[in-house]
Amino acid sequence: MAESTWRFARHQPFFHTNMTSPNPDLHLEMHNDIAVVRLSRPAKRNALNDALVLALRDVFATLPANARAAVLHGEGEHFCAGLDLSELQSRDAGEGMLHSRMWHQAFQQIQFGTVPVVAALHGAVVGGGLELAASCHIRVADDTTFYALPEGSRGIFVGGGGAVRIPKLIGVARMTDMMMTGRVYNAVDGERVGFAQYLVPAGTALDKAMELAKHIAGNAPLTNYALMHALPRIAEQAADHGFVTESLMSSITQAAPEAKARVDAFLQGRAAKVEKKS
Repeated sequence: MAESTWRFARHQPFFHTNMTSPNPDLHLEMHNDIAVVRLSRPAKRNALNDALVLALRDVFATLPANARAAVLHGEGEHFCAGLDLSELQSRDAGEGMLHSRMWHQAFQQIQFGTVPVVAALHGAVVGGGLELAASCHIRVADDTTFYALPEGSRGIFVGGGGAVRIPKLIGVARMTDMMMTGRVYNAVDGERVGFAQYLVPAGTALDKAMELAKHIAGNAPLTNYALMHALPRIAEQAADHGFVTESLMSSITQAAPEAKARVDAFLQGRAAKVEKKS
């Protein structure tokens, strides 16, 4: 387990359960109601092969029923250096499309799964690793993080959903520049352009991700689900369609018993008010 995980364990009491995994390169632990998923190929900079991509799909499709949020991180010095080029195969066009669609299905299971996912980023977040990070809902980067899309210089194109998700984070022009010129963003500039929502000191991304996941797990599950599944689709809809979808989700979430109880607690002065933080 990474050092930051042990540091979190020493300062934040929790119970955890080790879960079995059919793939030795992927580990799942339950920390109370937080599912912690760890890429574990440090010697390969957590590069993604087909078996690991399929394992990610299966783990996020079958999270324990008590999971309310998830954290995804990488063992060793890097989050994920992308596609394992040592296993790159020659494929015809049809085979290549099916292979890309397999990655899409796996990362869709993260983005549109059952619980919000926070990515803890450090070191390389490159190629397929950036596509993986982009499929998560919140990204926390530490000072060692760097981002790149080297596919352009290798004569290939992104195939794990990056052409859809990454422009939504940083814009088409910046992604084009990265792929055409090989531009690498450091942690500070990456946070500035939108790769990460949080930037923290080196070695603390996992701690911050766990803190955020704990807060997210305390939200009403139906609201979290609406934010994961409805909000990104509303953003793609024409305004008049989006307004209708918003109204539907608003009425559904507020009708849930848990939502009613939370509103009553606020009205009765039993819930904290929003305060400005220093």
